[in-house]
Amino acid sequence: MGVDDVAVAGHTMLWRVQPTTGLHVVPWNELRRFGPVPGGRFDPHEPPPHDQSEGVQYLALDLATALAEHFQATRVVDRRRRNPVLVAWKPTRTLRLADLTGSWPLRVGASHVLNTGPRTRSQEWARCIRLAFRRLDGLWYTSSTTGRPSVALFSPARGAIPAAPELSQVLSHPGLTPWLAGATADIGYTLL
Repeated sequence: MGVDDVAVAGHTMLWRVQPTTGLHVVPWNELRRFGPVPGGRFDPHEPPPHDQSEGVQYLALDLATALAEHFQATRVVDRRRRNPVLVAWKPTRTLRLADLTGSWPLRVGASHVLNTGPRTRSQEWARCIRLAFRRLDGLWYTSSTTGRPSVALFSPARGAIPAAPELSQVLSHPGLTPWLAGATADIGYTLL
């Protein structure tokens, strides 16, 4: 059985909050190869957690979702802890992603609980999808925080990451304050 997929065009802006200190820090343009980690909903890594050849990078299609996902544990956008950087970039080519938002998960024995349920289960599905559809760039799914579209990129997408991002700025930069204030008001998070 094939997979329902979504094509994300090269002009689409992808957003993420990138910590620069602490555990499992990687450059903005790299995929995290250590895993699976407890918070990584679609980590395609084989357990137990260790460095692996497969990688993953989580992105959102809007700033509010990127903030909601990164700071979901506390619902506080702390612009200083772990020295976070806001990164936005556009893929250099169209990305082909397995669509987990439609009926395909149900047809293959899963459900939309993949988007919100236990991460160990969604990680198992991510590993299976990655093995079955080697050419896919990743997954198109629904954010468990905002309900908006999000992306988990796998190793085939590495070549679609540009040489430079559209935006890379520490969250503590004063110029980001209006953007962050608007996004945190949208999601009901506190901005520090």
